[in-house]
Amino acid sequence: MLEIKYARGKLVAADQSTKDILKKGYFGKVVDGELVLTVVEALYLMDSRNATCVDAKGKKLSFNELSRPHSADGKFIARYFTYKDWRDRGLVIKDPGFAHAAPDKTPVKRYPSVRLRLPRCRLDGVFFRTDLTTVIEDAEKGKELYDNYWLGQFGTYKAADRGRLNKFDIYETLFLIEKGMLKPGNVSKKDILSLAASRRPDIAGLYEVYKDWRERGYVIKTGFKFGAHFRLYFPGAKPIQANSDGWVHSKHVVHVFPKESRLLISEWARAIRVAHSVKKTFILAVPGKTGGQKTLPDYILYHRKGGEADNPISSPPRYAMLSLGEEEYIGGKELSGAIKSAKSKRLDLILAIVDRETAVTYYKVRQIALPRSKHEYYEIDWMQP
Repeated sequence: MLEIKYARGKLVAADQSTKDILKKGYFGKVVDGELVLTVVEALYLMDSRNATCVDAKGKKLSFNELSRPHSADGKFIARYFTYKDWRDRGLVIKDPGFAHAAPDKTPVKRYPSVRLRLPRCRLDGVFFRTDLTTVIEDAEKGKELYDNYWLGQFGTYKAADRGRLNKFDIYETLFLIEKGMLKPGNVSKKDILSLAASRRPDIAGLYEVYKDWRERGYVIKTGFKFGAHFRLYFPGAKPIQANSDGWVHSKHVVHVFPKESRLLISEWARAIRVAHSVKKTFILAVPGKTGGQKTLPDYILYHRKGGEADNPISSPPRYAMLSLGEEEYIGGKELSGAIKSAKSKRLDLILAIVDRETAVTYYKVRQIALPRSKHEYYEIDWMQP
């Protein structure tokens, strides 16, 4: 029987047998000869390992009695159930302040970059205010921009031969105006920006992300069908490069998450799920730099090599974990800060999301290095520990 004693504000192994068993399982921290446990560790042992906990007077404490003082703590239950789920998988999880061996440098995913060289041309068009779309009638130039640079939609979607017009969405319109290639005859660039901002307050950040990828040779189109802001094609992609089913498919979607915005976790996770279900990599874009702010992760995680679980004695940790609840909101600054904090420890970040039934879903976050970009980009993939 595992016995825990709560005295002098500390939770400690009550006897040598308990101390030996818990040390072998990598629970707690030895301080002045005592094995000191965190509240979450003690609760887990009571919940899942049939441990008992008594106070200084010998009174037996229940799970709720021990946890009640923490009921107002931020996301306490989310942190408890992510801890429990990781431990139940036979894996070691520790508080972020736990001293550990330094892991290898965190890998960063490096994306290629090429210089976009657009043709010299001057296009006249009409901007449609409600649709935020520009239409040009110059079939020769319109088809050249579509075929060679995948700008706009010539003809009909997936059927460029059905029509002679090219249609530019709001981001393509702004991009071509900025490059001096397009001049809508019925409205100024200033008016377009003002109108777009009234319809989409986040248009500036979305356009900056669009332009960032476009100028590095990527094709970036609407991600509406996949629940994201954009879908992304790597440099060299063209709509006329058909594959076996007659069309080139994107493998990435981009969702823009401004640092000042906040989003419900369940909505945010749903977008990642949609991308995963259609076999696309989900890229989170945070426009601009978020500064030196760091968000302390909830835990550091040990994983496994092959079938054998890692432990703090023989292995460095693999990940830092941020625990989140389904009904919680997360901000762009907070998420970026957590990623930075994990990176400073040379760890990849794991987002652990607890739903209302206490099931935990894991997402691994890896930073993207896009040459000369002033924005932050991260790949987020569903993970099965």
